[in-house]
Amino acid sequence: MRKRTKRKHYPLVNPIEHAIEGAAITPDSELSYLRLRELAAIEAFRTGTATIQEWSDLGGLLRIAETMARNGIGIEVLSVCMQAQDHLIESAKRYEATGKMGATGPALTCWRDLHEYHDLQRTSVSRGEYERALREATNRLRSRAPEVIHLS
Repeated sequence: MRKRTKRKHYPLVNPIEHAIEGAAITPDSELSYLRLRELAAIEAFRTGTATIQEWSDLGGLLRIAETMARNGIGIEVLSVCMQAQDHLIESAKRYEATGKMGATGPALTCWRDLHEYHDLQRTSVSRGEYERALREATNRLRSRAPEVIHLS
């Protein structure tokens, strides 16, 4: 008697609906949480009440924007990404020296520009493409790719 393959059947997922959602642009209602969190991180740096979580949020914003730019989505963001990365490193060094997380005026302006550029990036691509960029940025961080800077 021959072996029979067991086909996987996912009754809770409608494949047609799932494909349509992946090809559509992510709705603003789902992106509002991300926007709020990123803007709250920038505001926390402005007021001087930032923690490592806010620093990490801005680092995530930077990684995703840079990954999307390197994949050809909004290439003009790369110069702002390099500046924002320098400002993040500067604020980390300031935190190690003083114990307070803060930022300068040019750093805040740079992070606001980065947020604006990245918001344009993520609203101009499909949800599937944005999720692919998220996975790629996360995998680059995990694999300690040569272009990833680790502060220790």
